[in-house]
Amino acid sequence: MTTFFSPDDLSDLAARVQRSDELAFRQLFDALYGPLLRTARTLVRDEAVAEDLVQEAFVRLWDWRTRLDAETPLRAWLFRTVRNLAFNLRRDAATRQQLLTDPAALASAASPRPAASPDAHVCGDDLTTLVSALIDDLPPRQREALLLTRVEGLSHTEVADVMGCAPRTVNNHLVAALSTLRWRLADAGAMVAAFLWCVT
Repeated sequence: MTTFFSPDDLSDLAARVQRSDELAFRQLFDALYGPLLRTARTLVRDEAVAEDLVQEAFVRLWDWRTRLDAETPLRAWLFRTVRNLAFNLRRDAATRQQLLTDPAALASAASPRPAASPDAHVCGDDLTTLVSALIDDLPPRQREALLLTRVEGLSHTEVADVMGCAPRTVNNHLVAALSTLRWRLADAGAMVAAFLWCVT
């Protein structure tokens, strides 16, 4: 079961981790592994690879613990590390693919998937599936801002730190993402559900 830690609790854990407290490191791992894994899954779409990325992020945290600034927000640092590892992995995979295939095949593989064509009447599990598909189809920066704030509970400031942008830019990504989701869900005949999902 995941334990909830307040920002003050996380700051205390971070300070203890920087002093090489293994119990604090384990508590931090238990608290943040699930949220980090969900984020990694959205970036690499492979369970085993996502698990490896999260574990690598924690290994790096432990290796760097004594060199991190005392004011470093470890939750944002871990999310940013997972994000960077995922992007590096995708970049390296794309480079390998480009070397192994011709440019036409690479362009074809990189073409976007067609948009989902949801049924007119959606409810229950179908709505969850539809929302997940629509979130997957959002532009990457919008999807990332949405998941980090609405699913993982990071503040706009923390998300800005993870994404390397200003908090106002995070807000702009969220507004655009929620607007897109609202009208696509409304098109699917799920306006009330969309409204409830967006305001909770």
